[in-house]
Amino acid sequence: MKKLIIWILSLALLGAVGFASGTKEAQKAAPAPDKLVVLGHKVHRTVSTEGAGGDITQEWLAQTGVKEIEWQTLGNNADITDKLFREASLPTTSLDVGFILNIALTPAVTELFEPLDKYLEKAPIEDLQDIFPGLREAAKFGGVTYAIPFRHATSGLHYNSKDFADRGIGGPPQYIEDFISYIPKLCFTRPDGSQVFGFVIPGKGQIYPNHTDLARAWNGDFITLDYKCKANDYGMIKAVTLLRDLYAKDYYPKAFTAIANVDVNTWMQQGRTAMTFSTTGRNQFYNSPEQSKFPGAFKTIPIPISKELSDKFKVAPAKTEFWCLVIPKNAKHKDLSWDFIRQLSKKQSTLKAALNGNGPVRVSTYEDPVFQKQIPYWEAERDILKVTRVAMPGFDGSAKAADLFNEYAEAAQLGKMGVKEAMDKLTEEVNKLLPK
Repeated sequence: MKKLIIWILSLALLGAVGFASGTKEAQKAAPAPDKLVVLGHKVHRTVSTEGAGGDITQEWLAQTGVKEIEWQTLGNNADITDKLFREASLPTTSLDVGFILNIALTPAVTELFEPLDKYLEKAPIEDLQDIFPGLREAAKFGGVTYAIPFRHATSGLHYNSKDFADRGIGGPPQYIEDFISYIPKLCFTRPDGSQVFGFVIPGKGQIYPNHTDLARAWNGDFITLDYKCKANDYGMIKAVTLLRDLYAKDYYPKAFTAIANVDVNTWMQQGRTAMTFSTTGRNQFYNSPEQSKFPGAFKTIPIPISKELSDKFKVAPAKTEFWCLVIPKNAKHKDLSWDFIRQLSKKQSTLKAALNGNGPVRVSTYEDPVFQKQIPYWEAERDILKVTRVAMPGFDGSAKAADLFNEYAEAAQLGKMGVKEAMDKLTEEVNKLLPK
């Protein structure tokens, strides 16, 4: 009887192994689905399928047998994130791949999206180390990769070279100390009576990213990737103190709290400010022959580093924001989703998407002569990306932290609180919100 039981169990085990093996073979032989569903912004579809670089998805469609890619596009970043998280929270979803902005990469992604290290080991992305390190690191939680960077927007210093020449400034600032010394020289009144400020950044909306750009000249931060608030450290103190001093000396707009991003862009085109920090791609907008009063005059360089840190940094590690690709844990065709991500992440695909207008995430793209000819500020952008960091990592209390930054930084800049007092209080309040 004992031998009979063992024999029956053996047959059952063999049957189970055979069934599992058969299932795997069936999965391998299963035809590709008719379509792959991708959620993102319309710009993601555009840079992937239209422009001088061509359609980077056609080769993949031909190789896999998938008949089409269904692009589900929304025009608002928040709407994309809401839909992606909602779909990923369901028992199952029709989505195969999603685009997500780095600030939405909160610890919740570890519950909703596939950890990608096993895919990277089994079917690696071409030369992963070629993707800029600041982007790769921001897509990890607990050392595990959950997203693959695809498109960046990174800050640089834009300046009006005509104003520089007219005011006797020979060239762009090499260090942040030079930049600071230029600001009073670039505050003047034009012959038509319009007032010009040397430097302006937005004071309305979320202001921590632009303040962080300035703080990065001294390698400062607001919140680091390991969730440490550094608002009362040296770099941010230097940045807020500078803005307070400019305001007190009338070198800064009195109504700065009403100036939004779109206003600064208009001020640059109209010549109301000579310098600002903004994404490097704004260079083309500022130089627009149709919209700008100074077409061709605007130059873009990295935000200068302080002389104090010139032995450690070539340029300031300015902020970046980036879109990346994720796979919902409840997706139906995960291997196929990963294969699609691999296709979009190839060196050749990255280059073609860049020629279509994408912000490339690879070092190698910046070495291509065709790309260099298309983007006059390519060298500056490359140098920034080598050291860039995100302005703040994503976490559940990030919106509240941003509001607190507005409150205390504004109070310090207006002289209602001392800078150190305000930044100490900000740090105390933000620490209560950070993940433990």
